[in-house]
Amino acid sequence: MKLRLLFSLWALFLVALAALLTLFFGDVRSVKFLVAEGCMLLLLLFLSYFYQKVLKPMRTIGNGMDLLREQDFSSRLSPVGQYDADRLVTLFNRMMDQLKSERLRLREQNQFLDLLIQASPMGVVILTLDEEVQQLNPMALKQLGVSQERLLGRKLSEVRESPLALQLAQMEKESTEVIRLNDANIYKCSSSYFLDNGFHHPFFLIERMTDELFRAEKKAYEKVIRMIAHEVNNSVAGITSALDTVNQTLEGEQGMEELCQMMEVCSDRCLSMSRFITRFADVVKIPEPVKQAVDLNELVCRCKQFMEGTCHQADIELHLQCDERVSEVSVDAALMEQVLVNILKNAVESISSAPPTVTSKGRILISTTAPACIEVSDNGPGISSEVANKLFTPFFSTKPNGQGIGLVFIREVLLRHDCQFSLNTDADGITRFRIRFKV
Repeated sequence: MKLRLLFSLWALFLVALAALLTLFFGDVRSVKFLVAEGCMLLLLLFLSYFYQKVLKPMRTIGNGMDLLREQDFSSRLSPVGQYDADRLVTLFNRMMDQLKSERLRLREQNQFLDLLIQASPMGVVILTLDEEVQQLNPMALKQLGVSQERLLGRKLSEVRESPLALQLAQMEKESTEVIRLNDANIYKCSSSYFLDNGFHHPFFLIERMTDELFRAEKKAYEKVIRMIAHEVNNSVAGITSALDTVNQTLEGEQGMEELCQMMEVCSDRCLSMSRFITRFADVVKIPEPVKQAVDLNELVCRCKQFMEGTCHQADIELHLQCDERVSEVSVDAALMEQVLVNILKNAVESISSAPPTVTSKGRILISTTAPACIEVSDNGPGISSEVANKLFTPFFSTKPNGQGIGLVFIREVLLRHDCQFSLNTDADGITRFRIRFKV
């Protein structure tokens, strides 16, 4: 029962008792009646004083509880003039000051952490307990290559349009892996969790290592190629000179025709080896691009005309589809033509390597799309998942006599042009090399 109601009942009881005394005594002038009425009046006054001294502090304390319930840490209680109650009020106000300071500190800390996550050069993906994407920063959006609407509330394994998301979904818990994608990008990904209210919230940290690894790879293979080219070219030059001298000496002698022919074969083989090494050296000596405004449609037209003969000999259809809305881009036309020719040659070789059981006619399509994209697609055997992870790796090739430098050359040129690119076989079985230029 509330104290206010209890005090009200006591007051009604005293009033009723005074009325009964009036009925019993009858004579309101008697001394006993006056004494009884005076006692009743004193009791009422005492109850009123006691009400003020007890209920007002209790009401103040109740208001404080309401403030705590509503988490209003900016309001304070006023003293009520009662010693014990004022001690509680002072303690309550001090506690509210501490709670307000702690809330501000936590809010500033959370805001700082949010700003830090948003500005972090590493991608951060936070999942719910059901492993659905709950939050991610701008760098993670850029790395995953998918809009935020397509990610939030979905599991990473359901985001088919992002190869990196599919790789993250396959990672083991609390592990770190280096993931190499088919767009030449390399990421160091860590899977971990943090405790929140006793629950394990999983999250991923994604660090792009492409530039660092490319620099390390380039530094390593440049040194090796230069050393090999120096030794081989010096040796080949001496051997070729000696073979030519001996060949010229024995050329007029009888019975030396077969020996001279063997020397010519050896000399040709040395020259072939020199050209072989020179191709590796050319990758190291890629010139810096001299950029100028180029029409992409005209660029792909020239490349198509150049490759038509090769495709005709291989019985492959070569088609061109241009978008008139494509804008001009700033590129080195010579380097970019060489890139497109290499891509087309790879497509021709891929179709030519199809098993004899394949009866469909080879087909290559070069297409441009606005604002500035080129896509080369072919219906060859495609790229397996094992090979896809090794694309654009120096000296890796699936061809029996391949040197593994064609895609490295393409990678180097496209990176120097700040292009985004990818090479993969889609679900429809078509292999597509996509290049998106910076406009």
